[in-house]
Order: sequence, then structure tokens, then C-alpha cells
Amino acid sequence: MLCHRIFTRDGKVDLAPQRFLNDLPRLQEELQLERDSEQLLMIGRRHIRCNNSWMHNSQRLVKGKNRCNLMVSPQDAQRLGLVDGQTVTVSTNIGQIDLPLWVSSDIMPGVVSMPHGWGHDREGSELGIAAQKAGVSMNDITDNQVVDALTGMAIINGVPVEVRAAATDREQAFGVEAVQARVVAV
Repeated sequence: MLCHRIFTRDGKVDLAPQRFLNDLPRLQEELQLERDSEQLLMIGRRHIRCNNSWMHNSQRLVKGKNRCNLMVSPQDAQRLGLVDGQTVTVSTNIGQIDLPLWVSSDIMPGVVSMPHGWGHDREGSELGIAAQKAGVSMNDITDNQVVDALTGMAIINGVPVEVRAAATDREQAFGVEAVQARVVAV
């Protein structure tokens, strides 16, 4: 029994501390704020074969399909003109990253999900196998200065993001306007 390890006055685990309950009105107000209709809320996710970044350095665990992708609902994909498997750009006020899109009905509209622990292309990482499937890191677009008022923890879930089709190699080489002009002229 763990009763001897619980140090509350009544000997019970407090699942709703008063400090948290007192903060609910502020939290509810923040959740009610209208956000830009083009923005989605990014949350993290974990996969059994790559639960932590060190697991990406095992060939047995990283073989197969790419798991560093952005999950989006079919409704949001359609609204944004995106298709399963295409490369998308995810951007915030901090920066942007490109990764493949995974359209799935397993996520609700208005939310996108990106796996934790990728971005193994950093200098000095010394993860040879992981570097072959480096992926991108959500940390690169998450503002570490935005923190929860009650806990002081960095907010890494529910991060407002914009998602759009990534620029193609041709667009990057010639500029978007040149490609659009070529398409119109055809």
C-alpha cells in the first residue's frame, strides 16, 4: 500500500487543489477568446515506436513509413486545399517548418498534431541512424517565452499555427510569381 507515502493532512490525494480551481475562470476566459479562423491549434503526439528521441536511433524502430508528419482532419485539409502526403509549411510567430501531411479522421477539426522528439539534423547530435530520418522539431516553432500563468510551464500544446502547402522546388528556384505567370500563360 502507498498510504504511508501520501503526505496530505487527510491522507488522500487531492485531485482538484483549490489553487487550480481558483484559476478555472481565467482559463475558461482564455479558451473563449476567438482566434484567427485560418489558425489551427497544434498539439504533440507520441508513437509507440518513437516515444522518445533516443528511440529514433534504432534502425528496428524507425524503419518503415515516416512518422514525423502533421496530422490534420479531412475537414481542415479540404478547407485549406491540402491532400494527404503533400509537404506543408507549419508556421508561428517564431518560425516555420516543412513536413509531410497526414489526413486522418482520428483528429478533430481545428487541431493538428505533430510528434515529439524529432529534428535530428542538429550539429553534434551524434545520432547516425536518427540523422538519416531527421524529421523536424516542433520546438523550432514553439515560443518558449509563452508560459502558463498558474504553473509557469512553457505552453507546448494548443499552440496557434498556420498550415499551408509548402513551396515547391520550382517556386523556390524561380519565385512564386514566375510559376504563377507560367501557369496562366499555358
